[in-house]
Amino acid sequence: MDFHGPKHRLADVNHIANLPPAAEMYRALCDRDAAYDGVFFAAIRTTGVFCRPTCTARKPREENVEYYPSARDALLAGYRPCMRCRPLEPNGALPVWLRPLLGEIERDPARRWKDADLRAMRLDPGRVRRWFQANHGMTFHAYQRARRLGLALGRIQHGDDLTRTAYDHGFESLSGFRDAFARTFDRPPGKSRAVDRIQVTRLLTPLGPMVAGANDEGVCLLEFADRRMLETQLDRLTKHFGSEAVPGEHEHIAQLDDELRRYFAGELSEFTVRVVYPGTEFQVACWEYLRTIPYGETRSYAEEARAIGNRKAQRAVGRANGDNRLAIVIPCHRVVGNDGQLTGYGGGLWRKRFLLDLEEQNRKG
Repeated sequence: MDFHGPKHRLADVNHIANLPPAAEMYRALCDRDAAYDGVFFAAIRTTGVFCRPTCTARKPREENVEYYPSARDALLAGYRPCMRCRPLEPNGALPVWLRPLLGEIERDPARRWKDADLRAMRLDPGRVRRWFQANHGMTFHAYQRARRLGLALGRIQHGDDLTRTAYDHGFESLSGFRDAFARTFDRPPGKSRAVDRIQVTRLLTPLGPMVAGANDEGVCLLEFADRRMLETQLDRLTKHFGSEAVPGEHEHIAQLDDELRRYFAGELSEFTVRVVYPGTEFQVACWEYLRTIPYGETRSYAEEARAIGNRKAQRAVGRANGDNRLAIVIPCHRVVGNDGQLTGYGGGLWRKRFLLDLEEQNRKG
């Protein structure tokens, strides 16, 4: 029997939210296309639940699906959230079953965890491995090894003894520590005392998880975790700074996390966290111009090109904006086509629209 409840008319919702065509959304739902996460929510008439596009539940018939631009709209239409894909939770949020393990790792990041330790916490090692592979691009054991090596690098840079550092960070032999260190940092530990580190961690936002990186100069990376350019951007940063990227926390990232939370809550319109954005002279000129665009306003590529003194450089401006490594903080989302249409955003046009709508609404009060 069909679910009955107070629903919006689908045509009205699609018109208001400018959702993609229904056929396109149904294809995304069937393909579990992560690119549409945040673009729409699918409500199933026969069950009365609404889901993310990536939900792993059995796919319904096309005529039984309605689409909504937000979880709030689906709730107001009388649907309840799916218990499988949990559409009310921030995309990328830590699952409840994993939180105790992450807490233990942060309490003692130098500890070496084994599968037996996971089982003692009633965790399936395979499930833990799959989550880390999907969310960090590495297995759990690779993640914790990188975490321990990052801490060890910090100790070495402060002049600590290599042998003591190795054993304090869960390595059973100095030779094993040297081999693991050289594989990770491409140099032996004895030659790493002057090497800088870029601490990298994931931050949760209403637009999905983002990857943040910082060194002592400032935040140098803020990118959406699903962006294809992420690995390239991080590689460019490590080469520029002559540093290594390791999992970890940093005071600049902590400040960034707080400012992002206030930005999305409508409480902050200008970021004050220290940032560093190395690039060519032309790139830096483009990025510095972006930082002058007022909150809640937009500029065209032509206006940006004129502002940096090269009217004919619109395409080059677009490429430079696309190379921006500090999404949101350096607001390349505030640049639109010369006709006012949304174009060219590495995080996806739906995110660009979200950011512009957020700023416009908050500016108007």
